[in-house]
Amino acid sequence: VRGRDGVGDAVGADRIANAIAATHRRPGKPLLVVDCGTATTFDVITATGDYLGGAILPGLGVSAQSLASHTAKLPRIEITRPESALGRSTTESIQGGLYYGHFGAIRHLLAQLAREGFPGEVPHIIGTGGYAPLFAAEELFHEIVPELVLLGLRHAFRLNTESPAKK
Repeated sequence: VRGRDGVGDAVGADRIANAIAATHRRPGKPLLVVDCGTATTFDVITATGDYLGGAILPGLGVSAQSLASHTAKLPRIEITRPESALGRSTTESIQGGLYYGHFGAIRHLLAQLAREGFPGEVPHIIGTGGYAPLFAAEELFHEIVPELVLLGLRHAFRLNTESPAKK
């Protein structure tokens, strides 16, 4: 994975590890990696391994915590995939808003990043992070690999410790 034109100079280690693992899993493919964790991050990697950049938005947990701590009467809720966006109670309304709002944001950002990063190509989309499995039924991702960052760290370690002949 290489940053293009200075991109990647200030990118978090978790995002670099995800990009390393993604390119190792799917070599030669244009890639979008969505990490649904504390923040929801999007990373765009070309088929040749160039890291183009990405986007970041607050994660589901941070969003739920923000509602509970910055409003007078909204409670902390369990983050789940609700049956409906139409909540019949405050808790269901928060769950529906968080889940379907986040789903819509992910879907829109994926489409926008694909247009900008891969005109005329269809990227392979990998979902990762603790909240990615919540979106499995929505078919946002071609595959979900919750431990992608750990795989990337392991691969980076191997690349940096093995002899040149074994790489």
